[in-house]
Amino acid sequence: MSDAPRATGARTAHQRATHHPAPRHPAPRHSKGLLLSFVCFGVFMVYLDATIVNVALPEIQRDLDAGLSGLQWVVDAYALAFACLLLTSGTVGDIIGRKRLFLAGLVGFTLSSVLCALAGSTEILLLGRALQGVCGSIMIPVSLALVSAAYAEPAARAKAIGIWAGIGGLALSAGPLVGGVLVDTVGWQSIFWVNVPIGVLATAVLARLLTENRGPRARRPDLVGQLLFVVAIASLAYALIEGNSEGWTSAPILGAFAASGTALAAFVVWELRQSDPMLPLKLFRKPVVAVAGAVNFLSLFGLFAAIFLLTLHLQSVQGLSAVETGVRFLALTVPIMVASFAASLAAARTGPRAPVVGGSLLSAAGLYGLTLLDAGSGFGAYWWALALLGIGVSFTGAPATVALLGAVPPEQAGTASGISNTFRQVGAVFGVALAGGLLLRHLRDALPGALAGVPMPQDARDRAYVLLSDGDLSRTDALPPALREPVLDAVGPVFVDGMHLVMQVAAAGTLVGGLCALLLLGRGAGRVAADAPAAPEAAEAAEPAGTTTGHVR
Repeated sequence: MSDAPRATGARTAHQRATHHPAPRHPAPRHSKGLLLSFVCFGVFMVYLDATIVNVALPEIQRDLDAGLSGLQWVVDAYALAFACLLLTSGTVGDIIGRKRLFLAGLVGFTLSSVLCALAGSTEILLLGRALQGVCGSIMIPVSLALVSAAYAEPAARAKAIGIWAGIGGLALSAGPLVGGVLVDTVGWQSIFWVNVPIGVLATAVLARLLTENRGPRARRPDLVGQLLFVVAIASLAYALIEGNSEGWTSAPILGAFAASGTALAAFVVWELRQSDPMLPLKLFRKPVVAVAGAVNFLSLFGLFAAIFLLTLHLQSVQGLSAVETGVRFLALTVPIMVASFAASLAAARTGPRAPVVGGSLLSAAGLYGLTLLDAGSGFGAYWWALALLGIGVSFTGAPATVALLGAVPPEQAGTASGISNTFRQVGAVFGVALAGGLLLRHLRDALPGALAGVPMPQDARDRAYVLLSDGDLSRTDALPPALREPVLDAVGPVFVDGMHLVMQVAAAGTLVGGLCALLLLGRGAGRVAADAPAAPEAAEAAEPAGTTTGHVR
């Protein structure tokens, strides 16, 4: 959505803190610890909701009668809003005050979680998810600025930011399992209700503990650039998700593609003409920046495509519970959490090219390994593929960001961080969008042949096609009892074949990213000597893959 906090090094954190006015009266140590704890509560909520929703998708599908495209929007409405606003949130916090903006985001996230929990239709749920994404995009970059400002001493600040980063990784790993337990014991609405007591308590405590601070340099938000960016990304996501339903040559889809292309071109022209743009496109003249962006995009594309489809496969085809699904995803999320930190250290010592290329190969191997699944495969047949994918994504994302940070001047490190994370989140958006589109296209093409092999009257066969052609396999319950199991047995392999196609496309994408790194990243690009003062900058990229961090201006 899903869609990372960073373990920022002491020197980089100190450099950034010099741009943040410190509180007039430093808080006592115990107050700072309490402040850090409750800021991290807010961060935990944001990252938990990027992954917790996946295991609830089949239940949401059954309860709200949502098709596959509806489920794509449940994930992408959050990730899309998150991705599109990251580059602006830090600037807004500098202007209106970081305490004020963080508390507004925290209250908004809590209220939008209530809206999601009370949703009686897909449309209301999507509205709530989009509002959650907006508020999350506010909270993450501003929370890092608040933590940095609260800890004046570099060593203490580095430790605090390490805790902040670790909380995000914990939320990422815990999401599928926590979601599974809540869905199976209480219902899918509980994955949103759980945010309410956390949000209320954190708001009450932080309203008293936080002191207001702003950026010393007044920057104007690039509102035109922000609007054009949102239109470009949202229009393309709409076209990819709704193309099968509306028809690829229909006026709405062609119009969405045209709107996306026009807005993107206008965005580029506008940003190039600005003295202080939202996205400094001149940075992309450096091959390292372009490669790092591509690698981050492609690695998260494959990861989120795999999570989205494998969740549906495990619950809709294999009939596993949400808890059983969450437990299986530990084979993916735990390696991500561990390997992200190892990857950044490897990049600091060897340069990022080798880890990125190796990570791309591991990711591709994991994605290709998932093509070995069939409708009845047990956990032993694919746990290793999930682990390879998790390690591979970590060894591409973090080192690519190390290379990016090493290619820009220190004063632009925050902007480079925002670019990296925006590419990651946009990759997550399009991973889910294209995965669903390819699967649905394959399902509709292959369903007639699969149903032809099931002995039943033609009218029942036509009804089965109508029920299942939008990807909701749970609708076999609407068929006569004698037909449910044979139809599901016939359609399950079709669903799996479509999933295989998506995994092949995603694997090819990761290999393209690795090839770009091999050809365009120099051996020393972004390399940081073990004893060099810049070593902490490499640690800044030690983020759990699949999450994101906003930049601090």
